[in-house]
Amino acid sequence: MKNKFKKYFKESIIFIVVLTVVLNALSYYRSLDLNKNNLEENHFTLLDNSKYFIKKDKPLLVHFWATWCPTCGFEASNIEALSKDYEVITIAVQSGSKKEIEKYLDDNNLSFRVVNDEDAYYSRKFNIQAFPTSFIYDKNKVLKFTEVGYTTKAGLYSRMALSK
Repeated sequence: MKNKFKKYFKESIIFIVVLTVVLNALSYYRSLDLNKNNLEENHFTLLDNSKYFIKKDKPLLVHFWATWCPTCGFEASNIEALSKDYEVITIAVQSGSKKEIEKYLDDNNLSFRVVNDEDAYYSRKFNIQAFPTSFIYDKNKVLKFTEVGYTTKAGLYSRMALSK
């Protein structure tokens, strides 16, 4: 019995390691075509039509997502948590009207800042090909990290901490 447990535990660990390596390689490959320039924007117009000006002394996460993206839904709580401690701008790409996005946010208890990219202007500008996609900039708007696909809360927090 003990040997079976050891065998299954070992196989599970190997599976998790291989899966992690494959997913990171896929994320890297999918991020090759992203816009790697420094952040040009000084402000974004949010869902409520207010302007959010980028703070100059803090790192920033710019997160692209969509209401129709299942992976984005799984990751939303991680983005929500991060938005309580760091500067976060999320861009909802082709996710419907302001009212539809607000309903999605309310239904999922989300309060992070949202830009409605209804015509995919920002999505094209940043060369987004898959969702979710995240860009992390340091306090000088220099790109430090990109991530395509699901990112854990620990992964997001560690990348933000390294971008200070």
